[in-house]
Amino acid sequence: MYTDSIKKAIQVERDAISELLDHYASQYEQICELMMACDGKIVFIGVGKSGHIGKKLAATFSSTGTPSFFVHATEAVHGDLGMIEPKDIAVLISNSGNTSEIINTIPTLKRIGCKTIAFTSGHDSELAKQCDFRILYPKLTEADHLKLAPTTSSTLTLVVGDAIACALSEAKSFESKDFLLYHPAGSLGKKLKEEVK
Repeated sequence: MYTDSIKKAIQVERDAISELLDHYASQYEQICELMMACDGKIVFIGVGKSGHIGKKLAATFSSTGTPSFFVHATEAVHGDLGMIEPKDIAVLISNSGNTSEIINTIPTLKRIGCKTIAFTSGHDSELAKQCDFRILYPKLTEADHLKLAPTTSSTLTLVVGDAIACALSEAKSFESKDFLLYHPAGSLGKKLKEEVK
């Protein structure tokens, strides 16, 4: 019983990733060029499960050579938008593209003057319409039996974000010694210290 459910969930997410790779890859070039030219930081904004993914992506970008931070969408409109500068790029994450907490940040982001990127499967959503750039996902099915819980959508966001972080890191010729500078602790830090002696 459990094994069948697990296999179904993995297959749903695997198929979504395959579709993302096969039909949506052309949109990444422009986003990578934009981020490479950024003189500020990449700011991930999300709420709920998208917020958790945004936190992880900010950490991955930062540790691989692209300075980033996360702002919770609710806290953003209660003063934390003051952390963002015109030279930054804001990445707004919402599967539906109509999450009110996310949409509410856009007017101030526009007044600040930073560029905005939507990460969404809502191709005709408010978020997709209002942001300067967008990463669009295929129309997806969530992996749980109710097809409601953020599962496939969270996975696609994570996969796309990780892939962009990896592409930027390679383009910047980010090396092991650079990774060690930002990640001196843990088993990775120990391993790298031995390698770069």
